[in-house]
Amino acid sequence: MKNYSGKKIVIIGVARQGQALARFFTKRGAQVVLTDTREKEQLESELANLVSLPVTLDLGGHHPEVLERADLVCVSGGVPLTIPFIQEAYIRKIPLTNDSQIFLEECPCTVVGITGSAGKSTTTALVGLMAKTTFEMKSNQQTAWVGGNIGNPLIDYLDDIQEDDLAVMELSSFQLELMKNSPQVAAVLNITPNHLDRHGSMDAYIDAKSHILWYQHADDIAVLNRDDKVSWDLQSEIKGDLISFGLNRPGGRFNGTFVDQDSVWLQIGNEKIKMFPTEWIQLRGRHNLYNVLAASAIAAATTLALPAIQSSIEEFAGIPHRLETVREVNGVTWINDSIATAPERTIAALESISEPIVLLLGGRDKDLPWDKLAEIVRNKVERVIIFGESAPLINEAIGPRKPGQHLKSVVTAKNLEEALKTAQIQAQAGEVVLLSPGGTSYDAFKDFEERGQFFRDWVNEL
Repeated sequence: MKNYSGKKIVIIGVARQGQALARFFTKRGAQVVLTDTREKEQLESELANLVSLPVTLDLGGHHPEVLERADLVCVSGGVPLTIPFIQEAYIRKIPLTNDSQIFLEECPCTVVGITGSAGKSTTTALVGLMAKTTFEMKSNQQTAWVGGNIGNPLIDYLDDIQEDDLAVMELSSFQLELMKNSPQVAAVLNITPNHLDRHGSMDAYIDAKSHILWYQHADDIAVLNRDDKVSWDLQSEIKGDLISFGLNRPGGRFNGTFVDQDSVWLQIGNEKIKMFPTEWIQLRGRHNLYNVLAASAIAAATTLALPAIQSSIEEFAGIPHRLETVREVNGVTWINDSIATAPERTIAALESISEPIVLLLGGRDKDLPWDKLAEIVRNKVERVIIFGESAPLINEAIGPRKPGQHLKSVVTAKNLEEALKTAQIQAQAGEVVLLSPGGTSYDAFKDFEERGQFFRDWVNEL
């Protein structure tokens, strides 16, 4: 559907994506209805952004009568496809879409799409910086647009994007499970258990992630992780070319990035190109080395300039809420890793820190296993402070303290603020207080960013 004038569009969710969709459709003459389960009083800031738009609101629940004569239903990322309202739309044969799908349909420039269970925000931000630096060095009129699941929905900028620009978008499994378009460059960083509370099974989760490749064409490029079995097994879905990434040099005729002699290299055909020394990478941890290798492979796929790639690697210090050092107070370093909403992400954070750790762990569980993280916690972490809905689950996974294990204590706090106060009492000079919760923020905060900001503000007031 390209002509939306006079069409009735129902948008589920009044948050960031829903607002962007409302702006897009009203500008094109559509009749827009926004529906949300929350009441008006709970949506003051969201509704303030919609005051100037000619939209109809359906609040306090998704009412089926809203679907009468609807031409299209748009689903925000956080809305499960299993809710009765969406099932009713299926029954009525009303097409479903989302802001990312519409962006891919309408975007005039090359799009890089990046997905993965971990590292996609960091990789997206780094590729965006490489692209912006390339265009600045060329002193031309090209623009790099960065957004999607990170930052603002890119649909907001469609009217300004030119054919020679580059769009770099982070895509979550929630966005991908509905989509029937693929970006011209599609990267799958890794796939480990995540969001099983939403997708129901690992197979369904993998299926959603793989949508990023399904609709590519022969002249498109896939970027896959050689060292992640699930990502690498998606080779069967590739329609065009492949550029891979991994720690060791790719075998056979595979093109890709790798590490050798303390430098990152690119293999293209029979040629081996030295990109930059690994000592230029500012980010902590092995997982971030993979993010850099992925970003470098994507940069090669989009023919970004090597000097711009090198400059970006030296400059890039990470993204907010991802292993972000907030402050050192009395010899204690406070690190905000609020974006770690799955146990696997917390494991990656723990492996990147060599100092003694006081770990803040908790939030809302996503039906993911805690056992592997619990084992690492017992053998590496000094003290654990648990908070939030998942506290009983985490406590059970860690179990009682046993002789010989590294872990000294486990304390349960009623919320993050109490956990922070406890950490302030426990932490000693030379130690790190790490907020890397392993669970989502939805039991107490709007999102991981709000949780991370709470951590920042509290620490900065010490």
